[in-house]
Amino acid sequence: MTQRLRKILHADCDCFYAAVEMRDDPSLREIPIAIGRSREHRGVIATCNYPARSYGIHSAMPTARALRLCPQLTLLPGDFDKYREVSRQIQAIFHELTPLVEPLSLDEAFLDVSDVEGFQGSATWMAQWLKQQCLARTGITVSVGVAPSKFLAKIASDWDKPDGLTVIPPERVEGFVETLPVKKLHGVGPATGARLEALDIATCADLRRVPLERLLEEFGKFGHRLYELARGIDERPVRVERERKSVSVESTFDRDLPDLESARAALAPLCERLAGRLARHGHPPLTGIFVKVRFDDFSLTTLESRGLSTDLASYQSLLEQAWARAHRPVRLLGVGVRLLPEDARQQLSLPI
Repeated sequence: MTQRLRKILHADCDCFYAAVEMRDDPSLREIPIAIGRSREHRGVIATCNYPARSYGIHSAMPTARALRLCPQLTLLPGDFDKYREVSRQIQAIFHELTPLVEPLSLDEAFLDVSDVEGFQGSATWMAQWLKQQCLARTGITVSVGVAPSKFLAKIASDWDKPDGLTVIPPERVEGFVETLPVKKLHGVGPATGARLEALDIATCADLRRVPLERLLEEFGKFGHRLYELARGIDERPVRVERERKSVSVESTFDRDLPDLESARAALAPLCERLAGRLARHGHPPLTGIFVKVRFDDFSLTTLESRGLSTDLASYQSLLEQAWARAHRPVRLLGVGVRLLPEDARQQLSLPI
C-alpha cells in the first residue's frame, strides 16, 4: 500500500492590515505606513508596509522606536472591523478550494489540498488560482507556500515575499532542508537559536550530525522534534477546529503606572472586560487564572494560579506577587484565564 502524498498550502497575506489601507487609499502605497497608535500614545506596531520595512521597522516594534527609525512614518489607527470582513472574504475563497482549512490568524491559514481533484490534482495550480482569486475579489496579494508538510509550507510562503509562490515538491525536500538554517525551524525562538549556535549548529545538515540522545539531553522533549524537523519530518495534520486554550484582555498605558497601587487600580476595568468576554464564550470551564505584567524596561512576567477564582481580589493577589519580581513602573497589564481542554470537558459531561 503506497503512502498518501500530502499536499499542504500555507497562504499568508502580505502586510495584511497595511495592504487593506493601501487598497482603499492608493496614495499610501509608495510611502512608509504602519498600523499603530498615534505619536501621543504608547504601543507597538501591528504591521507595516514594505517601504516602512526598508527602514528596519517590523511588527511588534515599539511605536516610539519605529518613529525614531523613520520620522516621516505615517501612523494609522487601524480599522479592525474592516480587516475582519476582508479576512472573512479571503477565508471563504480558501474554503472554495478545500474544507480542510486551519486559520492561524486573520491573514494566514494552512490548507490541506491532498484530496482535491480539481486542477488535475496540481497543488501548484491550486496555489496560483488562490492567489489570483484573492487579488481579483479583495485586492489583497497573498504569498503561498506549497510543500508536503506544514512547517515547510510555512517556510515556503515567506521565501519570496511579497506576492510569492514557492513550491517544495517531495523530491526537493531533502536538499532544501539540508541547507535550511535551524533558526527557520518551527518552534526555534531566540533562546533555542542561541543554544544551537553555541553548539556550532547553524543548518539542518549540522543538526543531523548530532545524535538524538544528545539532543534530548540538551533540549528535553523538544530535542526529538528538532531531530525530526532536521530530516523534513512533520506529520502534523491541518486542524479545521483550533482549540482555544485561554481567554485574556490587556491594556498598554499611555503613561507608565508608577507603583503597585496604581496598577491595582487599573485591574478593575480589565476584570470587567474579561468577564464580558467570558460571558460571550458561554462561561467555559476553567483551570486557572493569570496576570501578565510588562514593566517600563520591556521585561515581561506572567504569574498564574490554579487555586484562585476569577474575582478582583484573586487578580490583585497575583498582581502583587508579579510586581514584586521587579518593583518597576508598569507599561502593560493583562488578566486572563486558562480553559479546561475540550476532551476533559467531554469527560465531565459523560453520564455517570
